Amino acid sequence: MRVMIFGAGYSGKAIGRLLHDQGASVAGTTRSADKGTALAETGIRPFIFDGLSLSEELRAELSETTHLIQSIAPGSAGDPLIRLCGSADIKALIPRLEWVGYLSTVGVYGDHHGAWVNEETELKPVSVRSVERVEAEQAWHTVAARDDLPLAILRLSGIYGPGRNTFMNLTKGTARRLVKKDQVFNRIRVEDIASATALLAGAKTAGIFNVTDDLPSPPQDVVTEAARLMSVEAPPEQPFETAELTPMARSFYGENKRVSNAKIKSLGFNFQYPNYHVSLVDLLGSGTWNRKP
Repeated sequence: MRVMIFGAGYSGKAIGRLLHDQGASVAGTTRSADKGTALAETGIRPFIFDGLSLSEELRAELSETTHLIQSIAPGSAGDPLIRLCGSADIKALIPRLEWVGYLSTVGVYGDHHGAWVNEETELKPVSVRSVERVEAEQAWHTVAARDDLPLAILRLSGIYGPGRNTFMNLTKGTARRLVKKDQVFNRIRVEDIASATALLAGAKTAGIFNVTDDLPSPPQDVVTEAARLMSVEAPPEQPFETAELTPMARSFYGENKRVSNAKIKSLGFNFQYPNYHVSLVDLLGSGTWNRKP
């Protein structure tokens, strides 16, 4: 397996590290040479990609790639990789391609007033970024069907893990307990994203899969539990309606749903961190909560 990860950031790096450890040859793109050094330290061969053009070195790597993972968020102009390929067959750029994984978001479901959703649920994106994700998913479906490629779309919930979690926020003084009646969110530990991607890539599985935990919960409960585990005082509860928030932060609370992960479990996938209780205990006990991502 020869893997290329477009956008080897927090999730992409975790995926690449696991695939490398499993014996795959892994490359990944980043925007800067400094970040490229960090990728190389995890076994990922770094390539600079600005989202606008492909270097000759990157094109040469893509000519040998068998598994493509696209983690770069789309913009108003659409998915950057599809845009660069234009109307051409993607195999003209990646002739040995056998499987594509696209990292999307549960934001594509929009607001379902706290009801459970699954991969068959109607998509009702609310924010501009979620609308762009729906369009990118559809564009990849078109490419995969046209070029006869198995495509797995992984819809991810709120991502956290080592170096990016509530313990870090408590330590920095940025944790908040915002309370909005009946509001719940799903979450996903970054290592579980990596394991799910590896499972789908290894079997070249196609389909749409929610990669998310078992326990959609009020966000303030996570902060309360993290503070209890750290033996520190939790920040005071604040009513969501009167809290000072950026427009982006406030928009997250405009979507309320419980996301099912039953489909990927039906493939035999077991979440290592099925809920935030298990995960927070692990992060603190292992000392990885403040590890550099």
